[in-house]
Amino acid sequence: MRVLVPRQEMTGADRSWAQQYQIDDILRYSRASKETGIGKGEYGRVIAVHAQEKTLTVQRATGEQTTYDPRRQMGVSVYREQEKAFSIGDRIQFTAPNQELKTANRELGRVENIAQDGTMRLKLDSGRSVDFAPQHFPHLDHGYAVTSYSSQGQTAERVLIHVDTELGAKDLVNHRMAYVSVSRGQWDAQIFTNDREKLSQALSHDVSHQSAYKPEQTIASMHQKIAASAAHGLEQGTGLGLGM
Repeated sequence: MRVLVPRQEMTGADRSWAQQYQIDDILRYSRASKETGIGKGEYGRVIAVHAQEKTLTVQRATGEQTTYDPRRQMGVSVYREQEKAFSIGDRIQFTAPNQELKTANRELGRVENIAQDGTMRLKLDSGRSVDFAPQHFPHLDHGYAVTSYSSQGQTAERVLIHVDTELGAKDLVNHRMAYVSVSRGQWDAQIFTNDREKLSQALSHDVSHQSAYKPEQTIASMHQKIAASAAHGLEQGTGLGLGM
């Protein structure tokens, strides 16, 4: 089954620069633009990146080709097509909001049934059951792993956290991400990283507004809360682990 999975390495700032896009990126537009002529809810596939001109050319669903400066088009989500196989019982998540189903981006659920035409019956974590046709809205992915951002408000008995320190330069790894991720686990949180030496520096990176509070206070508070989480886990016979 062909589904659309977000390009996680692209930040909001990256979407304003043509050089950050790749051929065959799938773009979903949540805002209309009179300047580009692209409407809300449209999709486009990147067919050319013009680095010197700082523009993209996209193929729209109508077959029309549109070239524009991405700095002039807001509300863009970037996806890649991937082949995925789903079975009854699989944990799933939506990768875009769906107004018809009244589901939110990153909402989680489980596959209850798959019909011969591919339609799925999903039991959402909220308790609702919905019938979903991926061929008409291919924003679906396995839900066994979620981003730190989309995990906010959720809890689990145990969390495994993957931290790639190379993403620190793109502001994707920072102390806020660390606290949110670690605090999702009720009893146990383990961090797996590509570089133990760079981990502490990456997780100390501050992205907060200094007008609200001082970075050093925020970092200190985060370390105290992580330490408290670890101590609580040890009391329960588990611990905060660091894996490579």
